[in-house]
Amino acid sequence: MSEGSGPSASKRRRILRQGVVSSSAMDKTIAVRVDRLVKHPRYGKYVRRKTVLKAHDERNECQAGDRVEVEYTRRLSRTKHWRLVRVLAHGTAAPAAASEPAGAAPGGES
Repeated sequence: MSEGSGPSASKRRRILRQGVVSSSAMDKTIAVRVDRLVKHPRYGKYVRRKTVLKAHDERNECQAGDRVEVEYTRRLSRTKHWRLVRVLAHGTAAPAAASEPAGAAPGGES
């Protein structure tokens, strides 16, 4: 490698994103939802936008609901361009229907 070919991998800044794992059903792959606020060009109101990134999870350590940090890397598959750096916080991914007691009808009894 010659001197003029660009910065080395150690000096290069990697693109990092933080998000919440939305799916871990795939083998060694997680789907990470990254939320951001964007100012509307005409009205000036801040609008929530989301991006779903596919990231490589070598040890299958993440579950849905975990807060993670991922970094951009070379293309690993057709849709996977990110890899897991670390798990920031473990979350609970309980479905909304599980919050109701078993046998109770939605809407209450009359």
